[in-house]
Amino acid sequence: MSDIAQPHDRFLKTLLSDPNRSGTLLRERLPKEIAECLSDDPPQLVDGTFVDEELRSHLTDRLFAVKTIREKPAFLYVLIEHKSQPEKRIAWQLAKYLIEVLKQWERENLDWKLLPAVVPFVFYHGSSEWQIPNEFQALIETEVGWKPFLLNFQFPVFDLGHIDDRELSRHPRLKAWLMVAKYGTRDVAYAEIKGQLIKSMAEVPEDLPAFLRYMIETFDDVSSDDLREVIRGVKPEEEMEMMSQFAKEVVNQEKPGWIQMGRQEGRQEGEAALLLRQLQRRFGTLPEEIQNKVESADQIALETWGDRVLDAPSLEDVFKV
Repeated sequence: MSDIAQPHDRFLKTLLSDPNRSGTLLRERLPKEIAECLSDDPPQLVDGTFVDEELRSHLTDRLFAVKTIREKPAFLYVLIEHKSQPEKRIAWQLAKYLIEVLKQWERENLDWKLLPAVVPFVFYHGSSEWQIPNEFQALIETEVGWKPFLLNFQFPVFDLGHIDDRELSRHPRLKAWLMVAKYGTRDVAYAEIKGQLIKSMAEVPEDLPAFLRYMIETFDDVSSDDLREVIRGVKPEEEMEMMSQFAKEVVNQEKPGWIQMGRQEGRQEGEAALLLRQLQRRFGTLPEEIQNKVESADQIALETWGDRVLDAPSLEDVFKV
């Protein structure tokens, strides 16, 4: 799999691996006739992939087992397309994968009388607009009168990049993931969208590490200062810890400013640890708020407190404004 495709693949697989997020996405984006017949139970992720190895640089898949409101078993097969220009033969790929799904099911149900329904769904993540027919027979060269006798199926397409931000999802916990994923392949300046992204990410602060990692890997113009601004807007209490962690991870990223960021964050982490040791030696056990204050401080504050620690008569004097 190409280096470019890997972060998209990981991020969208993570998005769809959560049954609540995937269930919400499918209920919102599947045709009404299908969605309204699904039971209230969240979809169950089925292990494995059906994508040909040579196509995994731009195709990812997820298979979900579901039940209908009448307790009938069914599968929802999600094929994720990462390429900027969508695969013209996507219907042929789907046909092969749907057969593989049923073959796998048959091996586990040898005495079957009826096959389960398998509904295909394409999640398109590319930058150009999807314009390929969403019907299998569009690939078949045939006479008009033959069509009723030939294999055919339709598949809904979720073209992420061409949906207005306000309409991505009614559910904030899903919308944040879709917002971040959408702009991972958009040719849009980060400065134009950062306010919207931070607002969305603040709805799911527990998922911030996944968002930041994906942004580092796919957003061309995101700097270390941008990263810090996002953390301050979503989880300010973890700024020092998260910046230090990401500094270690992105030192090898070939982006302007990232290596410098790694060195700077590593230096700040070391200076914070040294200051805490000095404070403990002078003033004894430190209150938790003081430890947090030092660990989240910037370079200027650490230097100021470090100059005071040897002469200040009390702990309060070290941190006086």
